[in-house]
Amino acid sequence: MAEHTSDAATVHELVITRLIPVPRHTLFRCWTEPALITQWFTPPPWRTVHAEVDLRAGGSNLIVMQGPDGTQMPSRGVYLEVVPNERLVFTDAFTSAWVPSAKPFFTGILTFEDEAGQTRYTARARHWNAEDNAAHEAMGFYQGWGIATDQLAALAATL
Repeated sequence: MAEHTSDAATVHELVITRLIPVPRHTLFRCWTEPALITQWFTPPPWRTVHAEVDLRAGGSNLIVMQGPDGTQMPSRGVYLEVVPNERLVFTDAFTSAWVPSAKPFFTGILTFEDEAGQTRYTARARHWNAEDNAAHEAMGFYQGWGIATDQLAALAATL
């Protein structure tokens, strides 16, 4: 289920949270192992064709999504915080080695918490301004990230 937040600290934040019946280390693996990322990350008809991960604070990542017409959309970012099996924070504000991106859009904050023998998975997209937040929501954040989360849960259940 989607959770909408509106307090002052998170006014530019979109949130998806789910209780997923797998251990948190399995969900963390799905977010951090390139061979797994390419299996769940992008809602159809798009797909993820390539992923690179340097899993450490300051390490870069690259995810390449491909549309049904073959158009590729690379997404570069940097990890800000990595707490194995608990928290993963990344941003597109940097592309690699603290090199600023042309247009920062959001910071992703993922948490994986034990809850009743399952994992409370929360994905937050924090934006620098209201316009970017509204644009991300209009792009289909809740539907797209919701489908990706379903795919994440389905893959994790097989590991």
